[in-house]
Amino acid sequence: MAYKLINAAEARPGVAIMVDGVPCLTKSNDISKTGKHGHAKCRIEAISVIDGKKKVFVAGGHDRLDCPLIEKSRGQLLSIAENKATVMDMATFETIELVIPEELKAELKEEDQVEYWIVEGSKIIKRKV
Repeated sequence: MAYKLINAAEARPGVAIMVDGVPCLTKSNDISKTGKHGHAKCRIEAISVIDGKKKVFVAGGHDRLDCPLIEKSRGQLLSIAENKATVMDMATFETIELVIPEELKAELKEEDQVEYWIVEGSKIIKRKV
């Protein structure tokens, strides 16, 4: 569910867009102007917010792209079991069970504060605070 639409030429680095139904952050946007009556083409490189995979695609400069809503929240780790963590939101005090990313498993321990993102209904731990 997108909350706004932008033209492909407006997708600057750092802007969140949907690529094949996956929320991504734009890393680069190369805009090329074509001939006398042609339209601009955009070569967009984006990194998936959920799994970190790189996605590259070409779109017309006036093609519309969806921008997903990304909510950033802070929480405290209550417990860690294998690859899952129970996190208490610092604002609402609700508890959520989240999957711990591979790159953060070694540095996270109980009672640490983390930043987690809510993107298109998925909740992801992004970093230790």
